[in-house]
Amino acid sequence: MRIRIVDAFTDRPFAGNPAGVLLLDAFPGDPWLQNVALEVNHAETAFAHPLPAGGDADWALRWFTPVTEVAMCGHATLAAAHVLHTTGAHDGPVRFATRSGVLVATPGEDGAVTLDFPTAPLTAVDVPEGVAKALGTPPLTAFDTGPDIGDLLVEVADERTVHALRPDLKALTAYSERGVIATARAENPALGYDFVSRCFFPNVGIDEDPVTGSAHTALAPYWSERLGRTALTGLQASPRSGRVRTELRGGRTLLSGRAVTVIEGELLV
Repeated sequence: MRIRIVDAFTDRPFAGNPAGVLLLDAFPGDPWLQNVALEVNHAETAFAHPLPAGGDADWALRWFTPVTEVAMCGHATLAAAHVLHTTGAHDGPVRFATRSGVLVATPGEDGAVTLDFPTAPLTAVDVPEGVAKALGTPPLTAFDTGPDIGDLLVEVADERTVHALRPDLKALTAYSERGVIATARAENPALGYDFVSRCFFPNVGIDEDPVTGSAHTALAPYWSERLGRTALTGLQASPRSGRVRTELRGGRTLLSGRAVTVIEGELLV
């Protein structure tokens, strides 16, 4: 079977967030899926297979990190949709049946793909004791992002602080199910983005995720309320970096970005 590595939320190779993508006839056993994800060793590997015509979804989709299955992943969904469209396996919008419900990916004329994801429910919480030391800076605010995302979202002083973070990853494991999203307002929106973020997910085997679509389902409502606009662009300031265009539509968040296939090969097991 063909296996591909796709850089998502970028228009150039070696940037954005890489994901493995395998199109299957059906899902093998979970140990095999987990072993493949460990072998690929990127933040996520997406596995998809076609569903019978006439149902609520076109393809079944699952996502695995090197150590566990996750309930939602934006960049690997974008990567899977990119592979379906560029290989001719599916035309037009594709409906994915996932653990987070039916997620729709729609290709645009400019080559971007727009994902329709559920908006994360944000609940304000007290800044947990010790998180400032673990993160390396005192948060201004803290929010729980709900069960599908499973992160602690914190706003820090400014964009420079986000770029400079060097957290104690082992210590961060105590504060959420998946990890911590650190964010701040953009210092210069004229550069084409409205807010910045970095995502640290040590609980699922990802020290720092390069560009996280699912995190933007929480970042979009957070910054839309503060900036007074429903359409925004986020810069995830990891070493690889990438941009996610967001549009808040109540209970749904649209995430848009491009993707590039960088490796295609044959899986022999």
